[in-house]
Amino acid sequence: MPTILGANSVSDNYEISNSLRLNDNDSAYLKKTVGDGNRRKWTLSMWLKKTIIINNTEMYMWSSDDTGSGNIHDGAGFYSFGSVTGDNTSNSFHHQIGDAHGRIIASANARDTAAWYHMVWNVDTANSTAANRMALYVNGSKVTDQVVSQTNPDQNFDTEFNKNGTENYLFADHHYTRYYFDGYVADVAFVDGQAYDASYFGKTDSNGVWIPIEPNVTSWGTNGFYLQFKQTGTSANSSGIGADTSGNDNHWTPVELNSRDIVVDTPTNNFMTMNPLFTNSRSEFREGNCQVITDVQGSVPYGQVEFGTFAVNKGKWYYEAVPSTVGSGGQLAIGWNERAEAGGYNNGHNNLGSNGNAWYGSSGNIKIGSATTQSTGVDSFTDDDIIGCAIDLDNNKVYWHKNGNYQDDPTPTPTSNDGRSLGTATYNNYWTPWMSKDDTNHESTVKFNFGNPPTAISSGNADDNGYGNFEYDVPTGFYSLCSKNLAEFG
Repeated sequence: MPTILGANSVSDNYEISNSLRLNDNDSAYLKKTVGDGNRRKWTLSMWLKKTIIINNTEMYMWSSDDTGSGNIHDGAGFYSFGSVTGDNTSNSFHHQIGDAHGRIIASANARDTAAWYHMVWNVDTANSTAANRMALYVNGSKVTDQVVSQTNPDQNFDTEFNKNGTENYLFADHHYTRYYFDGYVADVAFVDGQAYDASYFGKTDSNGVWIPIEPNVTSWGTNGFYLQFKQTGTSANSSGIGADTSGNDNHWTPVELNSRDIVVDTPTNNFMTMNPLFTNSRSEFREGNCQVITDVQGSVPYGQVEFGTFAVNKGKWYYEAVPSTVGSGGQLAIGWNERAEAGGYNNGHNNLGSNGNAWYGSSGNIKIGSATTQSTGVDSFTDDDIIGCAIDLDNNKVYWHKNGNYQDDPTPTPTSNDGRSLGTATYNNYWTPWMSKDDTNHESTVKFNFGNPPTAISSGNADDNGYGNFEYDVPTGFYSLCSKNLAEFG
């Protein structure tokens, strides 16, 4: 299971408050027709959390196309054609200028769907040294180890990206209008007229981790822009999702994006998501891995289970889940799992009666491991009910609510320490969010809100630290599953 380093909570560190969540199924991106910029020298920096693994294809973070001059194609992101990389699932970091003018394909790849990466692409085609005419940086380091030898543009080559009258895309490929990005992006900075390295946008902290800084940019240039995703409008203006905060007013037009795509999962506070990389995972993951659509099967291992990206063994934690489709047949269970982190769970089998599970089922019951199922005082739940899940690992208790009403007999209150006991740990007492569909034919869809909701929230409730956005009140002393809270309580 991936691990996440606790965020540094020192107050003078630069903080990023928002990100943009993109779902490739929505064909979402930003676009802008640009003015006359410097086509020989520029820099683009962004932070991103990539939530899917591509297979024998590409995924673009930026691109440009000029259909009037032979479809010359600039663009970059992630590259995974096995004919070039030797592995259809390589997900190599990528930088390309023109269809055959300059290309970098890194040996390193992006396969951690729980981690934030920093990428910087720069161009300096006027440079007399061919190898310095384009560069790619990942998490502060310049890419030198490459799948194939670097191809460099000719001296004084003019890129299509930043060309007057050319439409540029962010998070999709303009040339084919496909290869959409799936995940989260933050602090997108473009500097027109300068070829900067990564140190202008990040630094190494005392733990040896590459972290964001406020961009060290004194002049953004004609087409320069800075997207911080602090607004939610759908027009290309200062109130829009693509608002430019550099002072240049180079605002971008959102396509298939809306206000709920502005979220709080950022490089400085990384939120839990569900984990598509767990062994034998079959589900479809959307909305930045906060929505799971099961793929049950009729033979052993039957049913379907899915897990979160990290586990906790102390502290008090809370999340919400919305089953937009419970599905017919066997019940849907939502709760916590201890077996996954210990390596004792073969994903794909529901195992509702096994030790290491704590769950609330759609049929109206609660069960901890192999103990007797509790149905008295427990309501069934159905489509669009909101299930609150709270776990107190300091007192070994667990709680669930349905639409704000806590379940069990007698009715528990998380602040009163009267919930159902988790009992003695069967594995290693590291618990992660978990779901199970106990059926061989009927599917479920569940949207998970770990404080970074994939659905619209009508009320808005944060934890005591001010993190997260939930529909119902977070019990006092319980916290959302994010790196800031992990650093303090986990």
